[in-house]
Amino acid sequence: MHESDDVLRSTGLLTLGTRFRRLGERLQAETQVVLGEAATQVPVASHPLLNLLDRRGPQQVGQISEALGVTQPGITRAVASLSKSGMVAIRPSDSDGRIRVVSLTEEGTAFVAQCRAEVWPRVERAVADLCDGFAAELLDHLDRIEDGLADRPLSRRTGDTE
Repeated sequence: MHESDDVLRSTGLLTLGTRFRRLGERLQAETQVVLGEAATQVPVASHPLLNLLDRRGPQQVGQISEALGVTQPGITRAVASLSKSGMVAIRPSDSDGRIRVVSLTEEGTAFVAQCRAEVWPRVERAVADLCDGFAAELLDHLDRIEDGLADRPLSRRTGDTE
């Protein structure tokens, strides 16, 4: 698509969220291609969850949701799918049986180790190449946007409600 034909680009900041979503979907689709080349059976959207469990150990669904910034229903669906594929185990919390704790299985641990060694570095190198010369600045700007929204949502920035 030529830049002048791109409605989202032409509307500037008005459609920034939609551009982020479009970019995220495209990056995830491209990452899935790399994952497919490595014969991985887990969707790209589940990799951050697996990485989190590998780094932090067993987590409650609410903790995963908070750490990844994804809704609890979304995490619940991802965990159910990963459980069916044998990557994670779900058990009730020792302190409260209503709370579910998610942990990597042996298969999940082996899968994450393979991804950490073979797949994730390829994806990171590709994204670094894409962002060559501005990666640190881009990440800083993303941090500032996320922190700014957490501090004061858009609804409080319009001038209508202050």
